[in-house]
Amino acid sequence: MPRRTATMLASTLMLIALLCAGVFIPVPYAEMSPGPTVNTLGDHDGEPVLQIAGKKTYATSGHLNMTTVRVTSADYRMNLVEAVYGWLAHDNKVVPHETLYPDGKTEEQSTQENAEEFSQSQESAKVAALKQLDVPVKSWVIVSTVVKGSPAQGKLHAGDVIKAVDGTAVKEPNDVAKLVTKHKPGQDVRFTIVPAKEQAAAEKERRTPTRTQDISMTTTTSDDTGEKRAIVGISAGTDHTFPFTIDIKLADVGGPSAGLMFALGIYDKLTPGSLTGGKFVAGTGTIDDAGKVGPIGGIEMKTVGARAKGAQYFLTPADNCAAAAKDTPDGLTLIKVGTIKDALGALKDIRSGDTADLPKCGK
Repeated sequence: MPRRTATMLASTLMLIALLCAGVFIPVPYAEMSPGPTVNTLGDHDGEPVLQIAGKKTYATSGHLNMTTVRVTSADYRMNLVEAVYGWLAHDNKVVPHETLYPDGKTEEQSTQENAEEFSQSQESAKVAALKQLDVPVKSWVIVSTVVKGSPAQGKLHAGDVIKAVDGTAVKEPNDVAKLVTKHKPGQDVRFTIVPAKEQAAAEKERRTPTRTQDISMTTTTSDDTGEKRAIVGISAGTDHTFPFTIDIKLADVGGPSAGLMFALGIYDKLTPGSLTGGKFVAGTGTIDDAGKVGPIGGIEMKTVGARAKGAQYFLTPADNCAAAAKDTPDGLTLIKVGTIKDALGALKDIRSGDTADLPKCGK
């Protein structure tokens, strides 16, 4: 066999081997891409996203779109060819698999966690919007979750209202951990609670709960590496009672990042006139009860998805501005927001057409 022919054959076989390796050998990466974007002022799957009863609402116009990111499943393993294509593609982002599914988290666990965060973001969005309107909202600290096999299992339940720990009144979720960790592991701690069923009955009957219980349990040691602190195996959260009904109807979405846009949609429906002035505004960001906007993941994917649907302006959490501004889609103005008040101020400028002084990302 001529030397040149042999070299070409060897090169061809090597190329084939590399291609096969690229196709069949999995790599530890996952892919993010633009997901659906939904107008919080409009309908989704045939029904309004925001449904308010017991309070006067007003007509709206334009868009206040929440945005999402589509990710590969936990069980899916990319091959090298797919990873390289994703790295080169403008609209996709390849990240280490553990970024999306840390500590071996399964897709089912991730979905459950996202669902819980989505539910909490809806509650905070309602509170933040109503606070801007000076509508009073009653709040209390509850048991959010109980860890299986923990001292609290069977004694405390999700939805129980935590009134006090060791006789000290609880006002914020963080108060619970502070009071429990005053103990040493192995010591007893006493919770004063309103059982979840009693709380639900009181809410239904629009009365103050009358039955409380004192429940004692023995603390155990935290699993935190290098730190021995007392725990009982619960996480505390906040629940609220609203003076009228606000329902958010949006399935197959998870995570906390739609909070800001839900809050703005609720505010728009409860106030006369159009918040957007008919413009197409999209955005993202977590929100807490006080109206503070927090950062989210996948900002580059969300701006691309929003612009593809026609968004002109994108409300961007301040901490995401630097990343978003690196590759802003043509025709999309990124607006920096740190609170719901910032967002409302920006929307006022947008609907008036006075956009020269908007707090833009990258300025």
